[in-house]
Amino acid sequence: MSELRTIARHAGTVLIGQLAVMSFGVADTLIAGRYSPHALAILSLASSIYISIYVALNGMLQALLPVWAELHGAGRTAEIGRSFRQALYICAGATAVGFCGLWFPDPWLSLTDVPAELWPDIRAYLQILAVALVPSQLFRMYGTLNQSLGYPRLVTWLQAGALLVKVPLSYGLTFGAAGLPGLGIVGCAWATLIVNTLMMLTGLWMLRTQDIYTPYRLWRRLEKPNGSTLRHFLQLGVPAGLSIMVEVTSFTLMALFIARLGAVASASHQIAASMASVLYMVPLALGIASSARTGYWLGANQPGKARHAAGLGMGMAVAAALLCAGLLFLGRESLAQVFTNTPEVAQAASLWLVWVALYHLADAVQAVCAFLLRCYRITLAPLLIYTTLLWGAGLYGGYQLAYSGLAWASLDARPSVDSFWMTSTAALVVVSALFVWLVWRAARAPHTLSSH
Repeated sequence: MSELRTIARHAGTVLIGQLAVMSFGVADTLIAGRYSPHALAILSLASSIYISIYVALNGMLQALLPVWAELHGAGRTAEIGRSFRQALYICAGATAVGFCGLWFPDPWLSLTDVPAELWPDIRAYLQILAVALVPSQLFRMYGTLNQSLGYPRLVTWLQAGALLVKVPLSYGLTFGAAGLPGLGIVGCAWATLIVNTLMMLTGLWMLRTQDIYTPYRLWRRLEKPNGSTLRHFLQLGVPAGLSIMVEVTSFTLMALFIARLGAVASASHQIAASMASVLYMVPLALGIASSARTGYWLGANQPGKARHAAGLGMGMAVAAALLCAGLLFLGRESLAQVFTNTPEVAQAASLWLVWVALYHLADAVQAVCAFLLRCYRITLAPLLIYTTLLWGAGLYGGYQLAYSGLAWASLDARPSVDSFWMTSTAALVVVSALFVWLVWRAARAPHTLSSH
């Protein structure tokens, strides 16, 4: 099978699963939009905080993919089990930090000047998701292991099946069903907790019962924490997790800063953000697939084939991004009307979707490059680039342009959502160019297989 077909097949399988998971949020957005504009605004703000924490923790665990892919490529199967068990300590610590961040969200709300009357509803929503984070992170461990070994189908089946449970459960718990009263927007959070728990339990059952996992000796007694191994994981995972946190918060924190513009602005931005998140699943899948193959070939001591896999992943990302952005631009008005029955919200959202299309073109390139850089153990440089450009020029620049004006662009009109999209898109273009250069340079340097 050709390398292109292998990556495409792996990415396609991952994409189906990721779209299923992303559909959790899209379905909740649709349900909240039908429930009330207030519910949609609560969901927008709570989701921004949750995603900021969730993706940082996922990034730490996802950064272990190239480690296990290399061991797989080198044929060191038994060592994968030991490495996986050591990673459980990282998972436990990261989950504890994330739990505290979600259970006590007031600093986030205060920092971004979210109106005080929204705090109780946001707090109630996030505390349920704090509990849901525990099974979610354990399932992420299962998913990362399978993707590194080339078994993405097992993850996708579970994610797709979970969607069939999540959607009706969210609707029933929000609006009420079977004679039971609705819980309002927190019903979506309860549905997330239930579904995450079911996915985790099924993943554990698969690891315990399926023969394909036997060579990796996963079910051995848990060893004591190994300082060297954990330091290696943290050196790789912490910068990667922080990079993803900066990347995503530069996007999600827009919602918190936009909240002061009113319910229509928040609701319309949530629709645009949901579509941007859905589109992101395509380069995310390509990043996972191409990094798994790149890591595999590096482990097999085939740097030329690793470079080829990396190049294919980047090329496929550009082609897919052009297609997705074009379709979004053409269908922006119809999509906006699907998400809401409020004309003002739909009209505003259709305008922001134009920026989403442009944003996605740059987002796709940098997303795949970020995964490839982890294969070459480059994590600190992306963190510095993200922080400077996405937080600095993108998010802070958008805030200044929206509310204060800049030296070259003083505002005579009222603040607008598009100020944030404008600066974030420009910053992401620069990030993409820098990441492409880093991948090109790293792919031509010697690489040593990790012993962890």
